[in-house]
Amino acid sequence: MYKKNGYYTFYKIFPYFAIIILLSGCTQKIKNINKTISFAVLGEADINKSPDYITELPYASIYARIGKNPQLFMVLAFAEKNHITNLLQLKWVSNDRGMLITEYGRLVKTINLPEGDLLEVNSDHPDPLSLGLHLDKTPKIWSRKIDWQPGYHIGYQLNSTFEFDTLQKTNINGTLTSSLKFIETVTVKEINYQYKNIFWIHPLSGIVIKSQQYIAPSLPLIEITILKPFL
Repeated sequence: MYKKNGYYTFYKIFPYFAIIILLSGCTQKIKNINKTISFAVLGEADINKSPDYITELPYASIYARIGKNPQLFMVLAFAEKNHITNLLQLKWVSNDRGMLITEYGRLVKTINLPEGDLLEVNSDHPDPLSLGLHLDKTPKIWSRKIDWQPGYHIGYQLNSTFEFDTLQKTNINGTLTSSLKFIETVTVKEINYQYKNIFWIHPLSGIVIKSQQYIAPSLPLIEITILKPFL
């Protein structure tokens, strides 16, 4: 995120992504959301873009895989602060108008996914991802409540523990990048259910560069790999 004259530049988007947005003071300028979405690609086979294409594209981008579906190429539609958590939300779109919303690498909401959506995440405490899992002082436990659909799933409490696993090399846009692999064990006591998320963290910045996350107990795994970060 870039700051100019004391104010953060942010993107706005509306239903059907049909509005033209004019921004100033940001390297990632979005003048037309429909044009932005045209760069996001999905299909019947995995989408792979060359490192040069990704570097030259004027938009932040990710690869995303939802369940066993083909890999998608998604671009950043807009970014703004969450007024409740005060964290920066990044909203990634595909050209079928699906959306993934992340805060510091954590999926906090999804829109128009075929098997269901995460509606909301609420917590009284900051997500350790936002504090930097690479830091010794960062708490390695966290609890929050989530809502998801289909079905009437409201206010289910999730309790998490984070554990460092190993140092790995992760392929980011054609470059092997050092990363710290952390495993998050998530317990949902109300339904006696447990699952694991995996986060690959940059060892210096603490940024999540890759993740595998279950957004809710009955929804598929979503894998995200950062290609071109929003800076």
